[in-house]
Amino acid sequence: MSGEKIVILGGNAAGMSVASKAARMDSSLDITVYQSGDVVSYAPCGLPYYVGGLVADKASLVARTPEKFQADSGINIRLNCRAVKVIPQSRKVLIQDEASGYVIEDWYDKLVIAVGAKPVFPDFLGKGLENVFTVTKIDDAVKIRKALESGDIEDIVIAGSGYIGLEMLENFIKLGKRVRVIDRNAHVLSTFESEISELIEAEIGKYDKVTLSMGESFEQIMGASRVEAVKTDKGTYKADMLIMALGIRPNTEFLRDTGIDMLPNGAIEIDRKMRTSLKDIYAAGDCAGVYHRLLGDNQYIALGTVANKQGRILGENLAGGSREFPGVVGSVVTRIMDLTIARTGIGEQAARENGFNVGSNFIKAKNHAGYYPGVSTIYIKLIYDLDTERLLGAQLAGESGVALRADVFATAIHGDRFIVCVNLQTDVE
Repeated sequence: MSGEKIVILGGNAAGMSVASKAARMDSSLDITVYQSGDVVSYAPCGLPYYVGGLVADKASLVARTPEKFQADSGINIRLNCRAVKVIPQSRKVLIQDEASGYVIEDWYDKLVIAVGAKPVFPDFLGKGLENVFTVTKIDDAVKIRKALESGDIEDIVIAGSGYIGLEMLENFIKLGKRVRVIDRNAHVLSTFESEISELIEAEIGKYDKVTLSMGESFEQIMGASRVEAVKTDKGTYKADMLIMALGIRPNTEFLRDTGIDMLPNGAIEIDRKMRTSLKDIYAAGDCAGVYHRLLGDNQYIALGTVANKQGRILGENLAGGSREFPGVVGSVVTRIMDLTIARTGIGEQAARENGFNVGSNFIKAKNHAGYYPGVSTIYIKLIYDLDTERLLGAQLAGESGVALRADVFATAIHGDRFIVCVNLQTDVE
């Protein structure tokens, strides 16, 4: 509402989307953003490509500077300021200056929590050794690139085979490094169906400097002052550098004593207007859940696209609007070397766990007519409900045409009014 004081904790995708939209719609709002670190509105998905040199300048990872936000929208951005406590009863927040350690107090009419997520990094022995990195901030990528430029990094271990792990792998391959990927799951990208994961593994297998150590549990980081090796339950492997890519978790520990409702993993429960269980407190982005259209409840889907959409709707609502977030179907697309992969909707296991009578088809087809130049194979796994023929999920892999087809399937699932023909031809040459 007009003239209200809005405090936003977190200044990346969700936080700055909230601030920008609200400021555009109501210039009378007093908006302050507190951001840990010295950068706002950056692209963490681009970090692996900065490490590999495809992105030459780290500045290109930043969408807008604090000065630009201030000049364009009048948003007050406080950098290197970390939220340490929220006191809902008195509408106050405690903020710690990361340089001095000094704690200040601020008050709000409306509070937005957009503090994102932090990397999972268990307390392994050797955790503090040199050349052990996570990949979540620009500073992480800068340090990794600097270490690579030292010239003595040849053997790299990546713990985890999710999106970041495999994108880092791709860039290390292009840099000519020997790389070992360790994961306790049987296949890479365990959120995908095994048919798709096996295609990814076949693509990775083309490169003789890469070893996949699947089904192994990480146990220890070894070395004197810097990492020299890593130990799993099945072996010990040389490592000049270790990338910890075991996933992320919501950065919400500082909210535990507020009574705010959370998902089991610590993500903040919100409704479709991004309201939390506490009055005048909202949340968006990787620290919060998101409404899933197929499942009808909040799920944890930490994606920048989701954070931006939530942020824009919340910003509009803080300026007097009343929009609801339409929900997501969990669409993701990425590329590993020459293979593009995508998924949308839910997989077979999730479908069964949610009570669907599950059927599936695995289809091998051409990306376009065989007579036309550039033809290649595309693989599609469709998951559907046998009772209603409702499409529940689609997963794809191929060299070309994957993203466009994924868009079509996502539209079908999102619309909730399409059906899938179960008698599809499964091998089209």
